[in-house]
Amino acid sequence: MYIYNVTTNIDESVHDEWLTWMKEVHIPDILATGKFLSAKICKVMLEEELGGITYAVQFTTIDKETLQSYYDDHASALREEAHKLFSNKFVSFRTELKVVSEH
Repeated sequence: MYIYNVTTNIDESVHDEWLTWMKEVHIPDILATGKFLSAKICKVMLEEELGGITYAVQFTTIDKETLQSYYDDHASALREEAHKLFSNKFVSFRTELKVVSEH
């Protein structure tokens, strides 16, 4: 199993709109690609010096090949939508996690 983690710091001026969009549009669109088994939104419990509110959104997928297929076929268009709606109001970085063990 792999986790595709997207950590985003969103400006407070668009926070509520962004969070609603994530829950009602963006995450369902990503899950509709068929590349992920589940998703969860986690609020990072740390105050940012530069402001904003930070979230980690985690998408679980079966293997690296499926994740790569998501990158190749869907990621660009889905990222572009976020930039159109919330331009200059967020920063994101992405990490890939390989699940080693679950208990």
